[in-house]
Amino acid sequence: MFTDRANKIFQEVINDYHIIDDVYQEFTNKYSEQDDLLGHLLYRKCWIDTVQWHYEDIIRDPNIDPVAALDLKRKIDASNQDRTDMVEYIDAYFLKKYKDVSAKDDATINTESPAWGIDRLSILALKVYHMNEEANRSDASEEHKNNCLEKLNVLLEQRTDLSLAIDTLLKDIENGDKYMKVYKQMKMYNDDELNPVLRSQK
Repeated sequence: MFTDRANKIFQEVINDYHIIDDVYQEFTNKYSEQDDLLGHLLYRKCWIDTVQWHYEDIIRDPNIDPVAALDLKRKIDASNQDRTDMVEYIDAYFLKKYKDVSAKDDATINTESPAWGIDRLSILALKVYHMNEEANRSDASEEHKNNCLEKLNVLLEQRTDLSLAIDTLLKDIENGDKYMKVYKQMKMYNDDELNPVLRSQK
């Protein structure tokens, strides 16, 4: 199943990141774009999500320097754009893979494209990793650890359900029972023609 591999790569990314555990560490993709495009895209996607997860932790420091917070906010904005771009690259991969499939007359479109489901799966991998950390923290109370263990079990169930839903969607597309479209996100806040504040600075 596709998600078996995706979940394995996401876990690999998160483990690799936490060897150094620094948002400024150098990124190296373990999967070749030429030899394994899908692996390359999935690894890069989860790396972006992992770094942004930690950006979001850092910026919530109540004592953060305002200048550093502004710089970090801009990094988060750029990361969000990278995340969206990667989703579109992954969808482009599936569009190409299934380009010769003829949709059946009664085929329907899904509420989200495969890659947006994969985006949620990547975030779930991070939630599982960090909730597991909390459930096993040696300095935490038993109540805290038990509460986190309950949440972890829910997250694991969500991952199982989402994985099945993504695999089912891909199978339905492959069989012509579903068809996919990719709608660009059309983000406006980074565009100096569409954001009125940026436009006024020109």
